[in-house]
Amino acid sequence: MKVEIIKTEIIKPSSPTPPHLKTFKLCLMDQLAPVVYGSLVFFYQAKNNITVQQTSQHLKKSLSETLTRFYPLAGTIKGNSIVECNDDGAHFIQARVHGLLSTYLQKPNSELLHRLLPMEIESPKAATGPILLIQANFFDCGGFAIAIFFSHKLADASTVGIFLKGWSATALGHGDKVVPVFNAASEFPPREFSTQRPAVVLEKAKPVVKRFVFDGSKMAMLKSKAASLSVPQPTRVEAVFAVIWRSIIAAWKSNSGVSKHSVLAQSVNIRKLIDPPLEENCTGNLVGYLAAKTEKESETEVRNLVAQIRKSKKEFAENQVKRFRDKNAFEMLCEYFKAAGEMIRRDDINFLITTSLCNLGLYETDFGLGKPLWVSIPTGSSKNIVALIDTSGGGGGGIEAWVCLSEEDMAVFERDPELLGFATPNPSVLDPVKWRSAL
Repeated sequence: MKVEIIKTEIIKPSSPTPPHLKTFKLCLMDQLAPVVYGSLVFFYQAKNNITVQQTSQHLKKSLSETLTRFYPLAGTIKGNSIVECNDDGAHFIQARVHGLLSTYLQKPNSELLHRLLPMEIESPKAATGPILLIQANFFDCGGFAIAIFFSHKLADASTVGIFLKGWSATALGHGDKVVPVFNAASEFPPREFSTQRPAVVLEKAKPVVKRFVFDGSKMAMLKSKAASLSVPQPTRVEAVFAVIWRSIIAAWKSNSGVSKHSVLAQSVNIRKLIDPPLEENCTGNLVGYLAAKTEKESETEVRNLVAQIRKSKKEFAENQVKRFRDKNAFEMLCEYFKAAGEMIRRDDINFLITTSLCNLGLYETDFGLGKPLWVSIPTGSSKNIVALIDTSGGGGGGIEAWVCLSEEDMAVFERDPELLGFATPNPSVLDPVKWRSAL
């Protein structure tokens, strides 16, 4: 499908940012965040009697009003320390997709998903360019996909969720119900440091990216398989991560002929874990990182992997999260990034990076145009990455996994019988009865 850019506009806050709010400090974790964009794409069916121009105008007007409350997103990052809240605005791109939404949703693919984005995820502009970009992609049938593109220097997944709730509420006429909290820099003061931030450098590759869906109807069976004496009631996210991790470990061993130690790294929202807890709508990169490890081949059964994931969570919650508030927080985070970088480069360890956007209420994102048919996560250009998100509708308890592996590893992984006992490779998003006429 061809994607044609129709026009690009700058959307400024509907009211000027007051002088006393013109300088917004990044918090310590913002400073250390990777220079990349995060992205989500929301797919909506056509609305009867509403034109493309009316839809676009409604989105732009509600976005402008939302930016008055989320004013740092309309600013410019300076020197990895502050955002100049100068009302430069967010970029709004309108595009036409030559094809039908139903055709794409029958067999989604990562390549077209990326063509719905305003730029590359790894663009260096994430550190200096626009903080927020929106691309509204209109299909020939009237259905549309809204790509939310945000600099990771200012926002983690929860922050994006807060923004989307605010934009939705504004579009529905009650924007004052969602009030963001911008006090992360006072909780986690920024540092002045001259050296380059201790980033984890991922090997750039052209991974094979495929989608696997764990239907809600199979989740009870999967959680039962993942249960053990140490973790009698695993969460669905833990169970899905464990079965994927097990199958990736098997693929790594099959292709290398060697059983290596394995590490699963995962970002963790610290808002509720830290003492005292942060406010729910506190914005910023308020995350820490845990690492679950396997050292013996006997530890690679699903229930054992769940136990390792739970053990690492407990260790993080009890021992690591408190260190975010002490004076050595910067050194602690540097130690983590250094250790992670060393593990990624080691030949005797296989390193898997995971993230979960489950339970963020993304399917409640209604801009006054209905709730989304489907929400998806475009991934970057690195291998050995797994991203989870709720399945279509958000209420059935299912999980979608986007898995990025080398071509050789994916060839083994996607045929793994244990994986395929719970997951379906890239099924149609559509319920054929419900949406046949709508799309």
